[in-house]
Amino acid sequence: MTTAHLSAGDTAPAFRLPDADGKEVALADYAGGRVIVYFYPAAMTPGCTTQAVDFTGANEDLSAAGLAVVGISPDPVRKLAAFRAQQEISFPLLSDEDKTVLTAYGAYGEKLLYGKKVEGVIRSTFVVDVAEDGVGTVAVAQYNVRAKGHVDKLRKELQV
Repeated sequence: MTTAHLSAGDTAPAFRLPDADGKEVALADYAGGRVIVYFYPAAMTPGCTTQAVDFTGANEDLSAAGLAVVGISPDPVRKLAAFRAQQEISFPLLSDEDKTVLTAYGAYGEKLLYGKKVEGVIRSTFVVDVAEDGVGTVAVAQYNVRAKGHVDKLRKELQV
């Protein structure tokens, strides 16, 4: 399965997904702002934990620079709640169990895992500018990012 990749300037697919508390969160909720939307394979795995902890550590600086953070995975809500509590994650974690949003962003599809082709979540990060009307435009699109060091690299690129 090949999914389309988004690029800077593309319209960001709208979404409405449940967070770790089961409360609906939509891209349009960030109208008039910027949001980092990152996709990760599975809560409570080493790489995904590193990334979530790094985003939590950077969240205050990102917020001061006008950037919100949202993490999306195919994990069920209850697993996200446990992950958030265990790692003290300070931003919304959203559940996309049917992988609709992951697919729309090109963050789900064929990838190499230990040299073998598999279908799964492609660790990806997007910076989305959300207009007052709730429509998002991709400012940054990054696919196949590494969990370790990614947040620091992104902060440098965004000058935060």
